[in-house]
Amino acid sequence: MEGYDKHAFEPFAVTVDLAVFTVRAGVLQALLIERGQEPYAGRWALPGGFVLPAESAETAARRELAEETGLSDVSGLYLEQLRTYSEPDRDPRMRVVSVAYTALLPDAPEPRGGGDAASARWLPYDGVGPLAFDHDRILADAHDRVGAKFEYTCLATGFCPPEFTLGELQQVYETVWGTALDRPNFRRKVLATSGFVEPVPGAARLTGGRGKPAALYRAGAATALHPPLLRPAPAPSQPSPSPSPSPSPSSAPSSSSEGRSS
Repeated sequence: MEGYDKHAFEPFAVTVDLAVFTVRAGVLQALLIERGQEPYAGRWALPGGFVLPAESAETAARRELAEETGLSDVSGLYLEQLRTYSEPDRDPRMRVVSVAYTALLPDAPEPRGGGDAASARWLPYDGVGPLAFDHDRILADAHDRVGAKFEYTCLATGFCPPEFTLGELQQVYETVWGTALDRPNFRRKVLATSGFVEPVPGAARLTGGRGKPAALYRAGAATALHPPLLRPAPAPSQPSPSPSPSPSPSSAPSSSSEGRSS
């Protein structure tokens, strides 16, 4: 192109990173890979990698997910672009801009490390330690996005199997939001929201304990919730009790007394 000098700008790379969530036994879990190469060799990180010149960011995201975790052609995968991370010093190798994605899997198979990933594993979200690069921030942002979208979209059904009980759907909400919900109130709101779920005719499942089998539902045709299903507001914090007076030197335990455990 006349008048354009491609050498006038510093080159930089584009990568993709995936924050992939599932719910297992009532626990929100994130998919992580152990880096097999520097930088951050041996550290946990999100699956991802460099975008090739002839592919789109989404194509690269699906390819990297398959290469690094073995999860390819998985049914029910929900993939959505989260945001772009472009801080100049986010990668020690060079200037790297990352396009991050949020992904959900309702019935996640066991991953296996591949490519430049030494291993891959589902780990509880609440127990994830420091990650490589800025992946802590990406994972936290993805979790916030999923929790917020639960309020006004039907995204929660993406964590459920094709047929599910309302109790299982409620467990997904409670797991992602990190709070207990009132069962009758939740059931009433779900069934009153047009297109959120639809019953599976004649289908029911025993859910343990006594009582009749629970009716089964599937995701409805709606994509947005009207009205929204708002998460409960956090309980107001209680004032802290007044601190006890410090013991006087005469009442302090002597050196021969049993000390406090550390």
